[in-house]
Amino acid sequence: MKVKWTFFSLIAFTILIFSGCEKNEELLNNDLSLKKAVVEQQSPGMVPNEMLVRFKAGTSAELKNKALGMVNGKVKETVLTKMMERTGDKEGFLVVNIPGQALEAMARVKGLPEIEYAEPNYIYTHCATSNDPYYTNGLLWGMYGDTSPLKTNAFGSQAAEAWARTLNPNTGSSDVWIGIIDEGYMYTHEDLAANAGKNPGEIAGNSKDDDGNGYVDDVYGWDFAGGNNTVYDGAADDHGTHVAGTIGAKGGNGIGVAGVCWNVKLLNAKFLGTSGGTTTNAIKAVDYFTDLKTRHGLNLVATNNSWGGGSYSTDLFKAIDRAQKAGILFIAAAGNEKRNNDRKPSYPASYNLANIISVASITSTGTLSSFSNYGLVSVDLGAPGSAIYSTLPGNTYGSYSGTSMATPHVTGAAALYASTHSGATAAQIKTAILGSVVLTSSLNGKCVTGGRLNVSGF
Repeated sequence: MKVKWTFFSLIAFTILIFSGCEKNEELLNNDLSLKKAVVEQQSPGMVPNEMLVRFKAGTSAELKNKALGMVNGKVKETVLTKMMERTGDKEGFLVVNIPGQALEAMARVKGLPEIEYAEPNYIYTHCATSNDPYYTNGLLWGMYGDTSPLKTNAFGSQAAEAWARTLNPNTGSSDVWIGIIDEGYMYTHEDLAANAGKNPGEIAGNSKDDDGNGYVDDVYGWDFAGGNNTVYDGAADDHGTHVAGTIGAKGGNGIGVAGVCWNVKLLNAKFLGTSGGTTTNAIKAVDYFTDLKTRHGLNLVATNNSWGGGSYSTDLFKAIDRAQKAGILFIAAAGNEKRNNDRKPSYPASYNLANIISVASITSTGTLSSFSNYGLVSVDLGAPGSAIYSTLPGNTYGSYSGTSMATPHVTGAAALYASTHSGATAAQIKTAILGSVVLTSSLNGKCVTGGRLNVSGF
């Protein structure tokens, strides 16, 4: 199989020393020579020569300039999203270019009374391994159940059982929206076009920001990596397209694959480019969907987040918390490093927020996938993630593996639940998903529920 290398696999050695905010504090309190040595090892996981700085409210321009002058910092961008403003943030945070390394610069300014915090601009990437005919020929095992029509697999998500129920069959609803925070996805794909959502507040092609969210013609979403409205840029957007298909490929059309949710509306916030995605753009992507829900009343129940990397970011935590307050689930990949997230957190899945569902990967035989992270406290459940067939660019299909592939099974389940439980809160949806798992021996002691996704259980 062709390996699609990711941040998790390329620099696993890096995050062994850079896995939590407590560790960061310890590093930053050491002497500068040690900091410099650690920074040189850590630099592949962050944007070089860049840090994020938030000043305390009311800090004068003179003091800001003096603080940044200590590290010869130049302001690249001020980040103040609509959601930050709406929650009382008047200043946002700064993306600062520095001639030296990030942690060394942070160490020089973090003790200043005017600095609330300074942190690296981490790089996040997805994690996958590459390798309605795919349902009938037995390849779409992640959708099967132990009594599903045509094909069975007890360790699948049981989605096919939900579709085929005699009473109250459930294939989803076009009134439910899901946000895909990832690469772009091919919204014109033969198996995805029917479920491609369009921003209801935007008029296509008029070169205006009709809904006032700061993005012009964001009809299918926004590309934060490229700074434009072209969320799909071709073959490189394979991961995002694969994720979209597992959530919501059109089922019952006699073409390709079927997603967990046959009927749903998908919208895209692309922040992963060819070199991964930054903390800055991840924050913008999360706030993009929160803004759409709060201002337009969009029934956006969850975002899918099949990505990770870096370490604790205060502003990304705050962005996910804003989504929580808006009633949006943040469903996240647990990571592909074979490690215990209770001991070495994997962000964003390991943030301690109630709206996060952290997903491990299982195989078609019910074992924990060899690559999957786990955690009795920090990972919630397992879902199919090994050898998952889904949509790919160019109206094609293929098999990927990873917690990236497990996560959209759970996101599709959230959409499916919301379609038959109108007005359900994020907490109620999460409770239903976690409360219906099938207890699984390979997950005993490895996740909160000790079980695997069971879409037919609610």
